[in-house]
Amino acid sequence: MTKKKKEIFEVEDGETIDACLERIKAAGYVPVKRTEKPIFQEIVIDGKVQYEPIKRKMMFEAKLLE
Repeated sequence: MTKKKKEIFEVEDGETIDACLERIKAAGYVPVKRTEKPIFQEIVIDGKVQYEPIKRKMMFEAKLLE
């Protein structure tokens, strides 16, 4: 089975960035782009809905080493 040329790796909860980078390297990829997305929580205060960031999801786009 052949590997994809590009793969997205997500930093798991409790995992360090360095550990994720090592996992990418062990899979035979090299990171080319880092992306962060905020995770929001919906809070209702006095009948008004507000969104507050509670954490962020970090992902690395990686390409296959040839």
